[in-house]
Amino acid sequence: MIEKEVIVIGAGLAGSEAAWQVANSGLAVKLVEMRPFKSTPAHHTGECGELVCSNSFGALSSDRAAGLLQKELRFFNSIIVQTADKFSVPAGGALAVDRSKFSTALTEELSNHPLIEIKRFEQLDLPSKENVTILATGPLTSDELANKIRFFTGMNSCHFFDAASPIIYGDTIDKEIVFKASRYDKGDPAYLNCPMNENDYIHFRNELITGEQASLKDFEKETANFFEACLPIEEIARRGVDTMRYGPLKSIGLWNPKWGDLFDRENRLKNRPHAIVQLRMEDLEGKLLNMVGFQTNLKWSEQKRIFRMIPGLEKAEFVRFGVMHRNTFLESPKLLLPTLQFMKRKTLLAAGQITGTEGYAAAAAGGLLAGINASLITMGKNPVTFPDESMIGSLINFISNRNQILSNQKKNKFQPMPASFGLVPELTKRIKDKRLRYKAYQARSTEALDIFKNKLDTCLKKTLTYQNLLG
Repeated sequence: MIEKEVIVIGAGLAGSEAAWQVANSGLAVKLVEMRPFKSTPAHHTGECGELVCSNSFGALSSDRAAGLLQKELRFFNSIIVQTADKFSVPAGGALAVDRSKFSTALTEELSNHPLIEIKRFEQLDLPSKENVTILATGPLTSDELANKIRFFTGMNSCHFFDAASPIIYGDTIDKEIVFKASRYDKGDPAYLNCPMNENDYIHFRNELITGEQASLKDFEKETANFFEACLPIEEIARRGVDTMRYGPLKSIGLWNPKWGDLFDRENRLKNRPHAIVQLRMEDLEGKLLNMVGFQTNLKWSEQKRIFRMIPGLEKAEFVRFGVMHRNTFLESPKLLLPTLQFMKRKTLLAAGQITGTEGYAAAAAGGLLAGINASLITMGKNPVTFPDESMIGSLINFISNRNQILSNQKKNKFQPMPASFGLVPELTKRIKDKRLRYKAYQARSTEALDIFKNKLDTCLKKTLTYQNLLG
């Protein structure tokens, strides 16, 4: 007999979302988190949902993949996105948050829920199959539990190297050099910009690629397998002289009025910077600034020396230096159903980055689905799958066994994936204009989720898969 309590292991974004969804279905939740008694190479607090890399959830506009995923999560009352909205900070067209206020508020909300009990200890083994359990330990799963997962699945975990950007004190930058602007003047000026001339840039690049690297500890003998969406800045620099200029340091669309008339072509060509380093606010007051795109594995002393070569940051003081760590994820297409249940044990579900999704909103999406299905399974009912037309459904299809059914990619190497329109099914009518096509994806998702949610609201009485719900 299944106990009427759901266990959620891990209080990151996925685990927090899952616990919230279960509790709001009327079931008790035991949310297990090892922090602060045992930390990880990347965490600094014991708060739920601590953001260890960027403070950005990606583009806000729903005609962007990340924005559509956020919109879908709002539709299902995601606590992660609701809290992010509440503590957002200016970031141009992106949803970025004050990370400290975000995680503190999330922890308080979960702690105050009468059906959620947060237990602080390290989970050393998988609970028995009689307990409905959600595994949401993230890419920094503790070694002992990771070994138990390997034994349970019968296969070695995949991994890649991830990195976080430095954070500096806002009052230590030179505001005579650094200027505030958003690219193409879209929205309120939300980024601080450090312009570099060609000599500055070339010298900076040379120092980056020759700077002393921090040890990858017991992983240093392995060939580094970086996640392409989060490459260390020095790795980007090694790929070519101009690679950074067409990546995180691109200057196109950014202009300081001090340089004169933007619309005077001769003046624009004369004064346009060779490259620009951007800083994003970590809080509403701008006391803390994140170096955008500056994930790094440089030694801390080297970071201080080299990053102070950036114009305007000559006297910068660092709150946190960049760090690199190894992220672990499952070979999910061989292990998980589109319901996020393990094929081998239907009372065990997985959610978040450990499943191979990438990005904060994607982690919350996994937690949302796992929480809904854990509730249904506990009540003795059938789990659901999200519609293929939605970004949530498409993302879960990619990381689950559905991926193999749809695309027969059994021989391809599985790698983490963020939200992308490349995952959703093609439209029945081809639309050449990209913006119109993305808006059509959004409209189709909304229509499918309206039908799905109307049925889901009553599915605690009668639950079927999405395909049957339409019948």
